[in-house]
Amino acid sequence: MHSEDVTVHRLDRALRDRLRPAAARRVAGLQITAWEVGGEPVPFAVAAAAGYRPVEVGAAWGRPWDTTWFRMRGRVPEEVRGGRVELVVDLGWQDDSVPGFQAEALAYAADGTVLKGVQPRNNWIPVTAAEVDVFLEAAANPQFFGRAADRFRPTPLGDVRTAGDRPLFTLAAAGLYLVDPALTGLIADLELVAGLVAEPAMDATLRAVAGQALDRALDVLDGYGPDAAAVREPLARVLDSPAYRTTHRISAAGHAHIDSAWLWPLRETRRKVARTVANVLQLMDTDDTLVYVMSAAQHWEWLREDHPELFERAKRRVAEGRFVPVGGMWVESDTVLPGGEAMVRQFTEGQRYFLEHFGAASRVAWLPDSFGYSGALPQIVRLAGIDYFLTQKISWNRVNRFPHHTLDWVGIDGTSVFTHFPPADTYNGELTVRELLYTAANFREKAVASRSLIPFGHGDGGGGPTREMLARAARAADTEGLPRVRVETPEAFFDAARAELPEPPQWYGELYLELHRGTLTSQAAMKRGNRRAEHRLRAAELWAATAAVAGRADYPYDRLTDAWRTALLHQFHDILPGSSIGWVHRQARRAYDELTAGLDALIAEMQTALAGPGDTAVTFNAGPLAAGGVPAGGAAAVAAVAPAPATVEGRTLRSDRTVVTLAPDGTITSVVDVVTGTEAVAPGGRAAVLQLHPDYPAHWDAWDVDRHYRATVEDVTEVRSFDLGVDDDGTAYAVIERRFGASTARQTVLVRPGRPGVQIHVEVDWHEQQRLLKLGFDADVHADRARFETQYGHVFRAIHENTSWDAARFEVAAHRWVHVGEPVGVALANDATYGHEVRRVARRGGGMAVLLRATLLRGPRFPDPDTDQGRHEFRFHLVPAATPADAVAAGYALNLPPVEVTGGHGAEPLVTVDGDGNVLIEAVKLADDRSGDVIARLYEAHGVPGTVTVRTSFPAAGMMLTDLLERRLDDTGPRLRLRPFQIVTLRLRRS
Repeated sequence: MHSEDVTVHRLDRALRDRLRPAAARRVAGLQITAWEVGGEPVPFAVAAAAGYRPVEVGAAWGRPWDTTWFRMRGRVPEEVRGGRVELVVDLGWQDDSVPGFQAEALAYAADGTVLKGVQPRNNWIPVTAAEVDVFLEAAANPQFFGRAADRFRPTPLGDVRTAGDRPLFTLAAAGLYLVDPALTGLIADLELVAGLVAEPAMDATLRAVAGQALDRALDVLDGYGPDAAAVREPLARVLDSPAYRTTHRISAAGHAHIDSAWLWPLRETRRKVARTVANVLQLMDTDDTLVYVMSAAQHWEWLREDHPELFERAKRRVAEGRFVPVGGMWVESDTVLPGGEAMVRQFTEGQRYFLEHFGAASRVAWLPDSFGYSGALPQIVRLAGIDYFLTQKISWNRVNRFPHHTLDWVGIDGTSVFTHFPPADTYNGELTVRELLYTAANFREKAVASRSLIPFGHGDGGGGPTREMLARAARAADTEGLPRVRVETPEAFFDAARAELPEPPQWYGELYLELHRGTLTSQAAMKRGNRRAEHRLRAAELWAATAAVAGRADYPYDRLTDAWRTALLHQFHDILPGSSIGWVHRQARRAYDELTAGLDALIAEMQTALAGPGDTAVTFNAGPLAAGGVPAGGAAAVAAVAPAPATVEGRTLRSDRTVVTLAPDGTITSVVDVVTGTEAVAPGGRAAVLQLHPDYPAHWDAWDVDRHYRATVEDVTEVRSFDLGVDDDGTAYAVIERRFGASTARQTVLVRPGRPGVQIHVEVDWHEQQRLLKLGFDADVHADRARFETQYGHVFRAIHENTSWDAARFEVAAHRWVHVGEPVGVALANDATYGHEVRRVARRGGGMAVLLRATLLRGPRFPDPDTDQGRHEFRFHLVPAATPADAVAAGYALNLPPVEVTGGHGAEPLVTVDGDGNVLIEAVKLADDRSGDVIARLYEAHGVPGTVTVRTSFPAAGMMLTDLLERRLDDTGPRLRLRPFQIVTLRLRRS
């Protein structure tokens, strides 16, 4: 064993046996009583008035997801009054390496004042009076991430309905302790020097000097006992030696990444926010170096609702610049799955909240933990008034190491945002020597820059920074061998980093995460609920604005805000992606149903007001493209001109636009566009084939689809029934019912007169686990890349696997459509699917085809063992001879079909655009400031420049360009030219 190892082990024992017991010495016990809530959490006033029973240390407590209130009373002995006395408690933590993932508590004084949160590794409460009377609101949250051997195993603990009632925890300790600040400081000194000794990569001379200093300090401890000044003296040679002139500089920002829901329900997150903020505020009261950042306006709002006194205390620290609202978003959402306008509203709702309550918007987009980042984000964040972007998650890439840590990230429209990926590769930093040295060594711009940022504090389940972390930061401020550490705001870091690196490297397009690809599919009800909500919100705002301008209804500002905030909350990056416990998704399904019902009622109310009395069929078209003779964004009574009905001949469905042929097993063998004669299905190929794969990822069940799933595939071709016919509206159909495993599927193939292509509806009663269901299409297209819709545009991705970067993208996201072929090819639109696989295939004998597959369902068993069990419905539209414009149109038509209402008249669109058909109106609403101005959001949809003239059906007194927060950028006339994928927000003043 090397001498350095002996020294470090010697120190470990000295800390355990002598120094830590001396630094915090038990001086008195406590009288403990308890009350079990037996249900959902209650306010302090209710708990304080409850009947408590005596309990002893060693008592079992905490049925899963229940709350136990402990009352702890005692007296500080006279001989230690005036010293630093703390109440220390151990709730029976099973593993202190996962704070925030198990039992936690919030401590209250007897008068209801919040004192502090209590968690593993932060289990003390300050005592300021001789008489101690403290209430602990202890949450018995099950631990899901403990021993590695238990991870990813199915468990009933993820829902209060199945978790059982056996107590999970044992009250292990509670008492009053006298703390010696000098010894706690000495412990921090010793740990820092030991960290230098333990690092093999450390400069050999410095490591030897540190090892000798540590040995001598331990010799003093052995001879003289825990005398802090004497033991520290030999360490001074190391601790007081300044850092190298060229050393790396780390900006440390206090942080607690709190998942809005994950391995706990939303209601528990509200309590996590309170515990964490209480910890931070208590620490700020005793250490004026702490700077803390908190994202997610929703978390701030929960704090304001649940603990207004904590909110006000935090607000005062915001004014001092020490408690920093960051991110500018409603929640730290997923950024791959939300639609364009929803992504915009994440920022507008968040930034408006910060402006309203704190007087300033955030300058930093703060998304450390989302599962990949859309190429539309740079433009969106910059239009939201944000200068900088931060994430850490790209360091999780499985195959390709991302080449930069500080860069300009350039979006699909050409907008860039100065971006930083913390090279610590964590957003839960602890500022240990190992972490600091790794950060400096890992930083990829070290030849041209010297700064990085590290968020430090316990996170995911909350908790935040600790006094031990701040002690490390203080000692690493200027110490030889270490980076210089300064606790400061993200804005301070970014401003300095940008000044230091005026010409940063660039990265174009999306930030694809080579991990967690299964989140594009897991919990299909989340995807459908989100898609329905996004399109109904569009329609609700459009018809409400139209009715308000016409004087037929008041604009329902509050109802729309509440609806948007519900939708935005459920876009959090563990809800919409489907990676939370079953309780979260059960509640989310109910929330989506309620949201959809409320929006449907609002839409009907506004359409009725617009149509007025009468018995005429009035068609409302909320889409951005004309449909069936009804203009985009308008309503009209149109006489239907029905084309000749489609026909069925054998297994061939024929209309004036499309001919579809099916095989005896119900799969599609041919889709021909009548106008061009183009065949969409590759020779010998099939379309609309259900395919099953085993689905056993190596880790992270709900999160991951691993590439090895492709090794085995089973085509679902068993036919239980096969019916063909023509509906009353002239639509030809084939209905095929199938069985596989414990599940059934019903596929409906529809060929509609007057419409191109074929629609495929798939209804599945899914009872498979650890299996993957895809819907496959063999497309007769020669292409090496495909278009995939994303927010306000699309991205190109290679569909071959020539490089490791290409091969890693074996499962990718698309919103409403995928298009393959240049310039004409095949489009596949969907109404609720995001995961896709698109691969180029060389045919035998020459030629190319494209395998296009939509991923429908999965059956992971962790963290929700019943993921996706039950009924699901999916709709697709395959369009042959399709241009990108056809793909865009098919996507809107499938998700925003016209709606027929009985009434007396139609309604003109409030805002229209004449000119190039590639510029679309994505949102029409009234201004958030309640001025009555009309807001219209436009974007270029095809990836080519577009010129349009904007017209209004109401008298407009002026038109201006604004940012996303509807603040003036410039006045403009009606004629606009947009660059590819540009987003333009117009503010139209009414006369």
